[in-house]
Amino acid sequence: MRRPLKLRRTRSFALAAVALIATMMLPAGASADLQSDIANGVREFLDVGRTSVPRADCGPGSMPEPGLQGDVPAADRDSGRSTQGYRCNMSMVGQFAGRGAGITSTSFEHCAYMGSFFPGNLLSEGRGVQVLDVSDPTNPRPTANLTEPAMLAGTWESLKVNKERKLLVGTGVPVGTGVGYMSVYDISDCAHPRLLNPGPGTNLAMPLPITTHEGGFSPDGRTYWASGIAPGFVSAVDLTDPANPHVVWQGLTGIEAHGFGVSPDGNRMYISALGGFTVLDISAVQRRDPNPQVHHIGRVFWTDGWATQHSVPVSYDGKPYLYTVDEGGSGGVKLIDISDDTAPKVAAKLKLEINLPKNIDSNIGSSMGGSAFAYESHYCAADRQQNPTALACGWISSGIRVFDVRDPGNIHEIAYFNPPARTGRNLEMWNSPHALASIIGVPLMSAPNAVRAVLEGEFNPMDALTPRTGRLAFGDVSTDWCFSPPEWRGNQLYVACSDNGFMVLELNNGVYTPPPNQSSIVGS
Repeated sequence: MRRPLKLRRTRSFALAAVALIATMMLPAGASADLQSDIANGVREFLDVGRTSVPRADCGPGSMPEPGLQGDVPAADRDSGRSTQGYRCNMSMVGQFAGRGAGITSTSFEHCAYMGSFFPGNLLSEGRGVQVLDVSDPTNPRPTANLTEPAMLAGTWESLKVNKERKLLVGTGVPVGTGVGYMSVYDISDCAHPRLLNPGPGTNLAMPLPITTHEGGFSPDGRTYWASGIAPGFVSAVDLTDPANPHVVWQGLTGIEAHGFGVSPDGNRMYISALGGFTVLDISAVQRRDPNPQVHHIGRVFWTDGWATQHSVPVSYDGKPYLYTVDEGGSGGVKLIDISDDTAPKVAAKLKLEINLPKNIDSNIGSSMGGSAFAYESHYCAADRQQNPTALACGWISSGIRVFDVRDPGNIHEIAYFNPPARTGRNLEMWNSPHALASIIGVPLMSAPNAVRAVLEGEFNPMDALTPRTGRLAFGDVSTDWCFSPPEWRGNQLYVACSDNGFMVLELNNGVYTPPPNQSSIVGS
């Protein structure tokens, strides 16, 4: 059963009514162009992407998905087939599973840093942030543990590297939001990070006045931005002297402050909100003006996805864009035109088949019992900032997805690797948020798009009913959560997924040629 004509008309009438009301509220002298802009803005706000990116053409050695693009069917989860994983034009070269990989991990040169998740990371060996030497990609090996207070408290989405200054920073986030603790490391010798700030931010008696959930650098590495979710609180921490981090600006940016992206010149921040982002002028902080002021200069919001995660600034032939990722509601990834940063515009949407409104019923049917997430995107990395050729994304339960983005008008998938599920091995994965959160069985992050699909007549209850339907609590780990941004190393990717830990993946079958100036761009 798909959306009947009556409901399609109802939706169209509702859209027209909202646009009409918005237009009627304009001053009498408002121009026709302004009225048209508002009507278009309302349409964009309510629009939902209803097409998926073209599938990858899987070559020799692949073990492709059996059904919808991105789906791990209920039958495969329950039979144990998902413990073999799925792959298309991509294979695993090496792995260090450890006790799981927290939420986001990061890397520098031939080393990787596995994020920590509280309190599981305290309950076994490998406490804090684990450092891996990946000189031999087939055999990543641990070389150190970072056990400062911030590292033991859990790094959530704050663990980031600045390549320019060879710095690693993480903040302490025990549950959702953390307060006060941040450690800065010199990673010139990447396998043996050296703590630079034993005082402010590390000493338990010397907390910084920050709240944290997520964080990241300005491109020059002089500023680390800590965002603390609700109520939209953001702090700029000066790292000019890494031994003496101190706050140079902080303020409220909106209802929520999640992840972000920063422009190459460090003058603009694209701070994620509930569904969309706000453009902030941070040039005064970048210049280190006395008493700097940060101004809102533009924004774009949508209902196609929510819990917007972060943005990756890129450009095509000199024209600036963002790849912006939604963590909830099957919003996928959006390409945003920011040539006018007072009025960003959605230029394209990247979704898998399992994310489409017409397939949300199947989405719910297979993901029930798998905890709070279903098939949401989380973090992406472009292979270079100017004229990127590929975008690699961590996709919760759908693995690592790689897209050809050379032509922004013709984006298509070229490869994927959905790692083997570690079903029944929860007690081996104390540092995995997936294993620890599996007491929940209902995919709560999909609730808004499921409600919308029902209201639009796109939801077929029969497609949502599977043998997994009654699993409301004590969920399993029949897929993995690939939260972390994949990072480019030639035709290889350094990736981390919550259950499988750190992996080196390799693109094969000739689907990707690294550009000469390849450099992973995460945005923060």
